[in-house]
Amino acid sequence: MSGGAGGDRDEEGRDEVRGARRIPGPRAAADDFGDLGRAAPPVPPVPAAPPVPAPVLPHRVLQALLGAWALAACSAEETAAVEAHLTACAPCAGEAQRLRDAVGLLHTDRSLDLDPLLRARVLEGCLSRRPAKIPVPGWAAPYDAETARLDALLRDIDAAEWHAPVRLQWFEDERQAGRRTTVAGVIGHLMSVDGLVGASLGLDDPLPGAPLTPTARTEAYWSSDRRPPTRAVREPWREQSHTLIRTVSFARPGASELSVPYGDFTLPLQDAMLDRAFECWVHAWDIAKAVDYPYEPPSAGHLHRMIDLAVRMLPGALAARRRAGLAGPARGLVPAGAPGRSLHLEIEGSGGGDWYVALDSPAALGSAEHTVAQVALDGVEFCRLVAGHVPPVEAAAGQRGDREAIGDVLSAAASLSRL
Repeated sequence: MSGGAGGDRDEEGRDEVRGARRIPGPRAAADDFGDLGRAAPPVPPVPAAPPVPAPVLPHRVLQALLGAWALAACSAEETAAVEAHLTACAPCAGEAQRLRDAVGLLHTDRSLDLDPLLRARVLEGCLSRRPAKIPVPGWAAPYDAETARLDALLRDIDAAEWHAPVRLQWFEDERQAGRRTTVAGVIGHLMSVDGLVGASLGLDDPLPGAPLTPTARTEAYWSSDRRPPTRAVREPWREQSHTLIRTVSFARPGASELSVPYGDFTLPLQDAMLDRAFECWVHAWDIAKAVDYPYEPPSAGHLHRMIDLAVRMLPGALAARRRAGLAGPARGLVPAGAPGRSLHLEIEGSGGGDWYVALDSPAALGSAEHTVAQVALDGVEFCRLVAGHVPPVEAAAGQRGDREAIGDVLSAAASLSRL
């Protein structure tokens, strides 16, 4: 039964007010538990630790500690002793600075990708000190360098990236054409066309009985197996490129004049190896773009040779386009070997130079005195035009003179491209 307004206390020490139970408040809790409920006295601040005194150590001990100090591996006392010593000892201060710089090179927050030209520079340095007993011919050096650079790229990518989509581009029927494949498909394409050069040297053809044109051979390779190419194609391509280099290095004098058939035209072996170096670089660039890999152009000397080959092929390409009604008529025929109407092609940047392209006949001689037009192009941009990666109307950085001649030459350069 309830009593007065304050209510009765039950056995658990809780007050009953109008049938409800009330948990004791803070004051009651403090009364029940004594000193535990009272505010604790303020904690005095902890005094800062005194600076670590620098122990006095012999000079030879301090010298021995410099490496550990540079790596931040010394105790507090040793660090204090070393840093106090460095303010008074110039030789040790210089050594400490060198060690700290060396430690900085161990940091991994920078790109670990090797410079693509590192192999070429190392080989060049080695060969300059000790020439190879059987050197690679100079005309085959670009192919050797570009296949090595591409092989380094392929070694760095993982298995899944071999199936990354790659779009191959070229210029055909007055417009850009394209074909989609994979990284492995590109290597198969290079291997199948390199087989033309190998067959001319008496080597085994990876596609015996295949047609002689690069496009037809590539299509034959891609359709020869129901399954798409995989990373397994790297080893046969790599072995083939090494065999080509060894064969031309041991070839008899004059082998560079052997002819390599490309279906509707032929090239001397020397030019065919340069052509294969150019295509290897262009398709390596395609692969690098597909897998987001840094890739640099060839060295200046090799790029210059590639540009020179393309320029030497321009008069013949112009004549073929004229026969097909795709270029303007000849305006001034001259005897073979005589200077004729020309276009001055000025290539800027790495591998650049000046070339004069005969406009009216492949047998004419390009001449500065008979220049009717001038085109200025960056070296890499010119190679992209020749590879069919840039439309002719977008290629030239600077143009002057006969507009028809300029258009004909730029279109002829693009027509040199193929799958």
